[in-house]
Amino acid sequence: MDIFVQQIINGLVLGSMYALVALGYTMVYGIISLINFAHGEVLMVG
Repeated sequence: MDIFVQQIINGLVLGSMYALVALGYTMVYGIISLINFAHGEVLMVG
């Protein structure tokens, strides 16, 4: 049962990271109408 709860928490953390990257893409595209691919690089390095 401990492993199940830990996996749920890990999934929520990973999903929130993906959501933040998607939000960054959306905000930049909405403001300047240009996709900035540096967000993906920061996600992979950081």
